[in-house]
Amino acid sequence: MKTLLQIKSSIFSEGGQSSRLTERFIAAWRESNPDGQVIVRDLALEPIPHLDAGRFGAFLAKPGERSAAQQAVIEHSDALIDELGRADVVVLGLPMYNFGLPSTLKAYFDHVARAGVTFRYTEKGAVGLLTGKKVYVFSARGGLYAGTSRDTQTPYVRDILAFLGMDDIEFVYAEGLAISEASKQQGIARAHAEIDQLLGSPLGRESQDQSTQAQRDKQGDEEDADLERGDRRLVAVTGAPRTSELL
Repeated sequence: MKTLLQIKSSIFSEGGQSSRLTERFIAAWRESNPDGQVIVRDLALEPIPHLDAGRFGAFLAKPGERSAAQQAVIEHSDALIDELGRADVVVLGLPMYNFGLPSTLKAYFDHVARAGVTFRYTEKGAVGLLTGKKVYVFSARGGLYAGTSRDTQTPYVRDILAFLGMDDIEFVYAEGLAISEASKQQGIARAHAEIDQLLGSPLGRESQDQSTQAQRDKQGDEEDADLERGDRRLVAVTGAPRTSELL
């Protein structure tokens, strides 16, 4: 039985476009793996605390010398690492905020990257210990950045995953979501087409999914968009609830 770990990093949880892309992929994966198990890690519903001196100190402390607070930090980190270790497939929803990744996702990586646990240092450099996994990254962006110098997400995510031993990675991008309605629909359609081909078996529900997507848009779900400096703002669909209501 295969196990899939779904990591949602959108601040809008399941309402984010990146989360919706992961759900589409997982629906197809379930068809191919009816006995498979899906573990969900939602960083909006259960944010990982950002790394500070106290939490880093817990990682450095010897097991027999940890305080109760430090032990709690280690147990939380161990639980996250256990999910990764059990997974055969990792599916990451990745929105772009201010040309970077969500801070909660950075905090997640900070808590799973532990020397001697998920990687080790050797005379030839670091060696990742979380090997033998397939990773799919579904990225939603307001603008068009793939393949440009402004795409700082792709190299970072690729590097940190490879550092931990996961170097078999596929990226799918839904871009241009904040440019116009036409651009948004084109970006989503391209991403859907790529997803349907990833497992070698189209979902076969394209028209139904497009209709459902349109209804959701009309009902007012917020888009994952770039929170760029200057005049770029999160773009809300007409009639959408305010961002504060979604947070």
